[in-house]
Amino acid sequence: MMETSKIKKDISVAQRKPDWLRIKKTGIHDASIATENLIRKYNLHTVCESAQCPNKGECFNNRTATFIVLGDICTRDCSFCAVNKDRSLLQEPDVQEPERIAGIVKELQLDYIVLTMVTRDDLPDGGANHIIRIMNSIRSLYKPDAEIEVLISDLQGKFEYVKEILDTEPTVFNHNIETVSRLYPQIRPQADYQRSLSILQQAKEYTPDILTKSGFMVGLGETESEIDSLMQDLCSAGVDLLTIGQYLAPSTAHYPVQEYVPPERFLHYRQIALEKGFQECFSGPFVRSSYRAKEALIFKKNKVNHN
Repeated sequence: MMETSKIKKDISVAQRKPDWLRIKKTGIHDASIATENLIRKYNLHTVCESAQCPNKGECFNNRTATFIVLGDICTRDCSFCAVNKDRSLLQEPDVQEPERIAGIVKELQLDYIVLTMVTRDDLPDGGANHIIRIMNSIRSLYKPDAEIEVLISDLQGKFEYVKEILDTEPTVFNHNIETVSRLYPQIRPQADYQRSLSILQQAKEYTPDILTKSGFMVGLGETESEIDSLMQDLCSAGVDLLTIGQYLAPSTAHYPVQEYVPPERFLHYRQIALEKGFQECFSGPFVRSSYRAKEALIFKKNKVNHN
């Protein structure tokens, strides 16, 4: 009986999804197939697949991908996320992963690389040194001046490890706030809103010339005043770039969608963000953390010219 109810709920949710959230199917392109084949060849994980990103087809067609490092098992129980949480499958960091990522980056001839990670609370440094080894490998085996964006976990607030990552000089330092403070107990029970804000603020204070970035989802039950406060908190923490996207529940076992936010409201959020002082805000139903990430190079260039 329970299984039947879950199926009915699944169908009902699909029927309620508005037109602007229905991805138009396009043909499978050779470039997309080639990208997928390379990911398999190098035995790597991508956020495009592990997190069920709706932009996977577009990115693969453009021969780009956002790499998840440190495996595909997360040590936290965030109720919005599709990444595997079976901690019995955790393994030590793969010492060959840095070289494999450098290899695929070289084959794809990427001029902007986005690295993200699962949260690894089981590791003393949260995986920071592994991230650094990957960045160094890309620069030594591919391009010394490779532009790299890192999207990291909160590393349990251990800023000494965040500093080590920043010392490796990423182009963009990204850490997602994900949602408003009130919803953290339901959405991110093992995370802390103020801890995430503190990491972003300390990163900007430690390396003012490195662009900082964060993002959050809407449709989880947040209010307009909470969104405004969240944006103000991020702006006060010195965040340069902001992403805002629609939350889409990966399954009926995940936190349910409370609202499908219309496109015009995303435009409104972007305008508010720009008025608050963010350098740019990417805001739309399908926007995710690495959406149009390469455009950070524009803001890096502007920062250099301004200085």
